[in-house]
Amino acid sequence: MRLWRRASGALKDQNSILIASLARRTALRNPDIEAAVIKATSHDESRVDYKSASTVFKWIRTSPAYLRPFVRALCVRMERTRSWVVALKGLILMHGVFCCKVPAMHKMGRLPFDLSNFKDGHASPSKMWGYNAFVRAYYAYLDQKSAVICMDLQERNARILETIDQTPMEQELGRLQKTQALFDLLLQIKPQADGMIRALIFEAMDCIIIEIYDIYSRICNGIARVLGSICSAGKVEATVALKVLQKAVSQGEELSLYLEFCRDIGVLNAKDCPRVERIPEEGIRELQRIINGDSEKTEMEDKAIVVSEAPMADDQKDSRSNLKTVITNNWEVFDEDLIQIVGEDDSHEAGRRIAEEEDPFAASLIPFLQVQPYGNNQELPDLISFL
Repeated sequence: MRLWRRASGALKDQNSILIASLARRTALRNPDIEAAVIKATSHDESRVDYKSASTVFKWIRTSPAYLRPFVRALCVRMERTRSWVVALKGLILMHGVFCCKVPAMHKMGRLPFDLSNFKDGHASPSKMWGYNAFVRAYYAYLDQKSAVICMDLQERNARILETIDQTPMEQELGRLQKTQALFDLLLQIKPQADGMIRALIFEAMDCIIIEIYDIYSRICNGIARVLGSICSAGKVEATVALKVLQKAVSQGEELSLYLEFCRDIGVLNAKDCPRVERIPEEGIRELQRIINGDSEKTEMEDKAIVVSEAPMADDQKDSRSNLKTVITNNWEVFDEDLIQIVGEDDSHEAGRRIAEEEDPFAASLIPFLQVQPYGNNQELPDLISFL
């Protein structure tokens, strides 16, 4: 039965390549690209045609004009297939195109094909539910990733046109929340049924492990930027940031379990993966302090702490002074800050007095003391008028 299935799949691939070679070359169709897509998404589950996939990547990097024929060829292939092998290879190929980082891909939005309800048609659903779930989870991630990339491009254009009024902190927190949603979808991609330890599944899991570390590094870098400027954030922004950090802590724990699972089943990229970075607890405590202690800080800013001398009895005057701390909402005036130099009067006698104003900044408005030179009563020249 398996041999017959492989022969039937090879025959279908050869027939599709023959039909593609007879197609007329237009702006939407390229026979060479269609043939490469068919070879890269063949029915053979024992191998992956890396050469054909690399050919597709080279064409797309060469010119954005090749993107439309590729998308059309892949859409036709995905919409017609009922094989989990072809569907999974098509998703791996689309994932590779995203990794090419072609600017034209940023404008695509949602994926142009739908595999959200994919079902393999070559065996009973009770045997193929694990493969169906794997394909659906992989598709859900790539579809959401394509949508997020398009939304980020639109938001950048809107900020250039100044149609979006957001602070840098709000922008960073928004990007973090989207990235964390993508990370949740990534962790759903894994073999869940028995008997799924196959070469093609391992190939897809290798791609997923690389993507996981790329997304998780973005989350960690974004959190580092948020914590670097959180002291200037408001209470609302601090509340959102706290939720992001708490979410990141739980995602770090889920990632550790996910990598342990991948090592147990033998995924290559999971064996030598680096250590998972934990979110610092100091950042979480700082956010909690900002949220919970914001009102207390505001009240303390409006109060002054002074030390006053408590009244003493006569028999206590020889002992050390009794001092107490008083917190008051009123301005407190100190003698050394309130001495004003009045200046000379008619008899050239200088005097001092303590200001009766309660404004502590009045001490900075002290008039200059007029200095009488020694010796001759020579009148000083008026340099200001002279100039």
